[in-house]
Amino acid sequence: MKERILTADIICQFKEHLFLEERSENTIEKYMRDIKAFIAFLSDATLTKETVIEYKKHLQENYAVRSVNSMLASINSLFDFLGWVDLKVKSIKLQQQIYCPEEKELTKAEYERLCRTAEKKHNQRLNLILQTICGTGIRVSELQFITVEAVKNGEAVVSLKGKTRSVFIVKQLKQKLLCYAAEQGIKSGCIFITRTGKPVSRTNIWRDMKALCVEADVNPNKVFPHNLRHLFARVFYGIDKDIAKLADILGHSSINTTRIYIISTGTEHRQRMENMKLII
Repeated sequence: MKERILTADIICQFKEHLFLEERSENTIEKYMRDIKAFIAFLSDATLTKETVIEYKKHLQENYAVRSVNSMLASINSLFDFLGWVDLKVKSIKLQQQIYCPEEKELTKAEYERLCRTAEKKHNQRLNLILQTICGTGIRVSELQFITVEAVKNGEAVVSLKGKTRSVFIVKQLKQKLLCYAAEQGIKSGCIFITRTGKPVSRTNIWRDMKALCVEADVNPNKVFPHNLRHLFARVFYGIDKDIAKLADILGHSSINTTRIYIISTGTEHRQRMENMKLII
């Protein structure tokens, strides 16, 4: 069998393939990052099924199961593209999680403290970014669709990952966003922008959120934009109990993904078991 080598040209072709499949920019970056990590692991080793299995073991020793499966999916996709299907490895079977560790879940009280701290620091843009993500359930990458026009209409049309959905903007958030836009002299287009007029990046939002943690008395390990989306999901489901509707709101293709967002904490799970009163 001819020796298989992952060249820079092959990686560029695969990147172009992902682009033509209309994968999002973030997804393409993630695939490229995973593949570069795999190539670094290979070093001068021959690319065989055995080396791929060794890489899988290496990942298992250093990463959580979900991360391992995600990285394996990237290189399996590359092997599909190249027709090297015999090199593909199986993902790790993962039992459905029934509760979320408390140290990872952002509570409503912690979210409120983060917002108040941002306001106290006179960072109104960050304060409203927190409230916009948590109040609508959008992804941080979807903030670009929160425009002056969308806010005036009370509804943003989000088009990402090959899907389009409508996101409602509640009255109170609408008033806050329009007031902020007027104060900043933003008459049209994206509301959350930098001084140069570009949409605020995910990295800047993440960094600014982390800067609030000490004063807000919130564990930095649970402070990142996507946790605000999880909080929205839990609060919405707690009121409506309609997981199918929630999946549509969040833009999920599978309800199984939505289930991850609404699992309760270990404390809540333990309390439910205590309330069963089955120990005589």
